[in-house]
Amino acid sequence: MEEEKVREIEFADDDTQNVGMLFRLRILPLVVGLFMGVFLSFAASRFEEVIAKNVSVAFFIPFIVYLAAAVGAQTQSIYIRDLKTGKASFKKYLVKESALGILFGLVFGLMSAVIVLLWFGSTEIAAAVSLALFCATGTAPLIALLVTEVLSLEHTDPAAGAGPIATAIQDTVSVLIYGFIASAIIL
Repeated sequence: MEEEKVREIEFADDDTQNVGMLFRLRILPLVVGLFMGVFLSFAASRFEEVIAKNVSVAFFIPFIVYLAAAVGAQTQSIYIRDLKTGKASFKKYLVKESALGILFGLVFGLMSAVIVLLWFGSTEIAAAVSLALFCATGTAPLIALLVTEVLSLEHTDPAAGAGPIATAIQDTVSVLIYGFIASAIIL
């Protein structure tokens, strides 16, 4: 019986690979990110009505997107590091990082509610921002882990591909969450 060939992951390594190889390993996820960015812009444009009614809604888009992306990036960095050592358990990470996402979401949601309420004096904006931040931050570890795990299972270097793809997905999810919540509360 013939042994099945196991395809190894080709890791991007600036110390040993030339620029052409590094470009080849990194371009596809960035192109995917480019198209996801266009989709993100389209998704954001769907919330023109709520932004027109209260322009303050727009002020918090970068805030919500950043915090969710930062939580996802932390999850991803730690998981990728452990994947390389062979000690990562996807199920354990999924449970613990999901719990962390919810905890971070609660903390950041409550903190942002107070800050936005003091800053704008609007319970509507404060509620929209805090609920969206809770939801976006809560989903971030899940998206980061799933993208990283899929790339790893496909024998693609998750360090080169997961960041751009997961960030584009998370940014889109964050904008959609915020847009829907803000629309539901403000319109």
